Amino acid sequence: MDENLSENVPEQAESPQPARSLDSAEETFGFRSASEKVKTFPQTPGVYLMKDNSGVVIYVGKAKNLRSRASSYFLKAAQEEQRTASWVNEICDIDYMECESEVDALLAESRLIKDVQPRHNKEQKDDKSFPYLMITTREDFPRVELTRIPKQTGAKLYGPFASAGALRGAIQVLQKIFKFRTCSLDIDENDDRWRWFRPCLLASIQQCTAPCNLRISKEEYRQDIRRLHTFLEGGKKKLLKQIQEEMQTAAKELAYEKAARLRDEISMLERLDERGDLDTHVQPEVFYIDPKKGMTGLQKVLKLPAPPRVIEGVDIAHLGGKQTVASLVQFIDGLPFKPGYRRYKIQGVDGVDDFRSIHEVVSRRFRKLSESQVSFPDLLLIDGGKGQLSAAMAAFRDQNIAPPAVLSLAKQEEEIFLPGRTESLKLSRHAFALRLLQYVRDEAHRFAQHYHHILRDKSQYK
Repeated sequence: MDENLSENVPEQAESPQPARSLDSAEETFGFRSASEKVKTFPQTPGVYLMKDNSGVVIYVGKAKNLRSRASSYFLKAAQEEQRTASWVNEICDIDYMECESEVDALLAESRLIKDVQPRHNKEQKDDKSFPYLMITTREDFPRVELTRIPKQTGAKLYGPFASAGALRGAIQVLQKIFKFRTCSLDIDENDDRWRWFRPCLLASIQQCTAPCNLRISKEEYRQDIRRLHTFLEGGKKKLLKQIQEEMQTAAKELAYEKAARLRDEISMLERLDERGDLDTHVQPEVFYIDPKKGMTGLQKVLKLPAPPRVIEGVDIAHLGGKQTVASLVQFIDGLPFKPGYRRYKIQGVDGVDDFRSIHEVVSRRFRKLSESQVSFPDLLLIDGGKGQLSAAMAAFRDQNIAPPAVLSLAKQEEEIFLPGRTESLKLSRHAFALRLLQYVRDEAHRFAQHYHHILRDKSQYK
């Protein structure tokens, strides 16, 4: 990704073009330049992006140690290994994105591969998602389960998790402690017929309190679930200490099998930390939004003459005021249209000034559309509040361009601001219209952050 990318460069995602052929000298120069560049990489977890001579990302990988892992591609062994030998000499540039942990790197790698579709990544290009731990909230006796397709409502989610196997193991250990149910029965506390229901084996081995047989009250059961939430949200230190003490006691008593089992349980519980954040590592393909209902809802809420078939979203990202970038994403019929994505490096703004940055990107985008006589989107979404919306409307006014429908969406309270209205508009959190707007906003944010991270890293090589 070139540092001087402008609105003319769409997101490289859907159909990466093959690299042009290189003569030996050019190929060698680019390869050597990249091999020198990796020597400056940090020794921290992260994601690296291999590029060809055209700046197209051809491979994305994760690393516990960025410098060590990325350097391995420039060794003789990589040119001989079957997995990399056929393409490693195409590398002419390399960038990286630091991550807080190995798990963050794994999740970021997966997201980038799905978004960019590098031609030499053979795995993770499908729609298979990471698993979540889901606890239902609208049942008399909430249940706990591992799922790759979480409920849209009525559930508390933890994750995504990096390993389905590790999560399954942790749930088994947690069930021994908190004795929650994992079945799909629809249990009603007020239906006495459940008293005649025969519980499963988990009740016999005391890994479930058998709410299916009404052996426990709703309040007592929910108290156990609250304890589970506390554990998952950072309160596991006391429990782990207790299990460690049991393990040490078992070892002293020469009960080695029990000590080994407790050791494994501690390991599985500790791996519950190997998870991402719901917002940071959002998986749009998991949280399905009915696009038709979303567009119909927006038509009604915004009083538009027709459903907004083309929606564009704008977001700003910056680092210490030194680099400000913007993203523009395009949705057609409620779904992302990645060839319509654009990146902007803000040029006329010094320091941190989101308002002027939005003014610039809206001016550049719609001036070009107007001059090219290309149709405007039906709806433009600005990430932010009243100030950001005012900056966008000022851009249209200063360019003497009649705007399409425009709104801004403020993240904290999910307030919608419209031109000419002093009061914000608040929709139900479950409204299809709001969820579609959130999808556009979050996608613009994700796209801006990816470009921003890469620009940030490139500045270190000047």
